[in-house]
Amino acid sequence: MSARPVIGIICCARRVGEETAQAVMERYLEAVAVHADCAALLVPARSDLMDARDLAGRIDGLLLTGSPSNVEPHRYGDGSAGAGPFDRRRDDMSLALISAMLGRVRPVFGVCRGFQELNVSFGGTLARDLGEPARHLPHHAPDGAGFEEMFGHEHDVVLTPGGVLAGSLGGTQLRVNSVHYQGVDRLGQGLAIEASAPDGIVEAFSAAPGGAPVLGVQWHPEWHAERDPASVGFFALLGRALRGDTEPWKDRGLAA
Repeated sequence: MSARPVIGIICCARRVGEETAQAVMERYLEAVAVHADCAALLVPARSDLMDARDLAGRIDGLLLTGSPSNVEPHRYGDGSAGAGPFDRRRDDMSLALISAMLGRVRPVFGVCRGFQELNVSFGGTLARDLGEPARHLPHHAPDGAGFEEMFGHEHDVVLTPGGVLAGSLGGTQLRVNSVHYQGVDRLGQGLAIEASAPDGIVEAFSAAPGGAPVLGVQWHPEWHAERDPASVGFFALLGRALRGDTEPWKDRGLAA
């Protein structure tokens, strides 16, 4: 039996007692292993100890996960302090890895914070508070909501006809969880919108720079993925991309 593709999953730097740990929630590993049939390799957020270009040569694809932390505003040209928590090491490694993976024409997928990192990497900016203006949907559960309630907060998204998600998952809309205060402000150059919320907020995008499949979603498909056919489909699409199937991106400049 041939070896499964290996996907790198970015870690976050988190405090555990008096020390810093490299952490990834197991739900990402489980979704990748079960629904994408891929092996996972955790990538520490330590660009001071390892080179992203070297790591990119050892993995078949990259998954940028969600996180409680926000991307530092200066990464997208905003000079204000912004609202933390921040994770400078995660920013450093994620942005370097995106560049290195695309340089090797290898797939990159992003979820929530990872979706936002991709937008920044492509030259886009972030809206730091989707509670303003008041016309926006509530994209996060009310403050004080419990953990399950937070991930149970949902809204619809409309899929772009002919896009990667619409073509792969079928249908015209999805019901997704919504666990984010920040989101896309200016869309990065070369990114094509894959899904939008009813208030116009971009919820998913794709690209194929130089032939590398890219897909990011603002929601969390890894959360109880087995309960949602669209989430299973998202990770199946990831697994196909790591195996060289670029057909879903054919309208993004890639040949089938």
